[in-house]
Amino acid sequence: MQKSPLIALAAVLTLAASPPAAAQVKLTGAGATFPNIIYQDWIIAYNRAHPDVQLNYQSIGSGGGIRQFSDGTVDFGGSDAPMSDSAIAAIGGNVLHIPTVLGAVVVTYNLPEVKQPLRFTPDVVADIFLGKITKWSDARITSVNPGVKLPGQDILVAHRSDGSGTSYIFTDYLSKVSPEWAQKVGKGTSVNWPVGLGGKGNEGVSATVSQTPGAIGYIELGYAVANKLPAAVLRNQANVFVTPTLASTTAALAGAMKAMDPSTDFRVSITNPAGKDAYPIASMTYLLLHKTYGDATKTRELVKYVWWAETQGQARAEPLGYAPLPKALQPWIEARLKSISVDGKSVWTTAAR
Repeated sequence: MQKSPLIALAAVLTLAASPPAAAQVKLTGAGATFPNIIYQDWIIAYNRAHPDVQLNYQSIGSGGGIRQFSDGTVDFGGSDAPMSDSAIAAIGGNVLHIPTVLGAVVVTYNLPEVKQPLRFTPDVVADIFLGKITKWSDARITSVNPGVKLPGQDILVAHRSDGSGTSYIFTDYLSKVSPEWAQKVGKGTSVNWPVGLGGKGNEGVSATVSQTPGAIGYIELGYAVANKLPAAVLRNQANVFVTPTLASTTAALAGAMKAMDPSTDFRVSITNPAGKDAYPIASMTYLLLHKTYGDATKTRELVKYVWWAETQGQARAEPLGYAPLPKALQPWIEARLKSISVDGKSVWTTAAR
């Protein structure tokens, strides 16, 4: 997911800050743009407390992060979508997916005359993006929005033209709730959209929607909030209509955890989860770490930093517009970090503080 210009001034100040001159251990990362604001915030806060460590993260997109991590040009990667089986096999399985924060994808639309958030069922969302529902006055839309006067105008679908984690999450959700979508389109960072106009980034999709009466699209929650764009209320697996919020996004992972194996590498989908409070189009964003490294000093400092982010760093999520991870996930993450080794020896005993 591409992160919006949320709290732009804070991001600029963060990016402009210089690492401590006395830094001795250098750790570099690259990848997803969605978590960039909080990653930069974490780096500055951690560097101030640990001037012996110099951290750097370049926001180049999930695909670029996976490539640089796989090529070994960075110490850690960042991705909104988990690595594929083939990509993992190409590096001999030497990867751990460590979730950091959560994001949500919302359905936004341009109907100025509609003042309250519209409600959608999963099948209606899928059929709109399949091009099967073409009018806002369609009975399947009006039936779940009683009392709302919807126009008879055409629906124009807007989607991403570039490969993105946002598209991966949205199409993953559609593939779960619509057998027809799963068969005809499927999921991915880029897919062959049945209908609609493409826009680059959250900015491109929201611009198309904002400038086109009757348009509908999907964007990242933080971007919708920051730009005051409407977000639809969606019916979840428990048949409850849920508003997309940071709390309902965190609840999505809490619900999905009930069906997760504690030994998982977290390379799992949490869209359409169980739980009456869970928003259905949510996802984790990951740090990509190697299971084995060659430099004990760097590895020890990397594990220290990641554990700090997973514990103390979570308190910084909501103020920056991110949904924090459920605390119940911390023991699972701790177990993965304990498995990271150099020359067959875990660095956890000297890394944990």
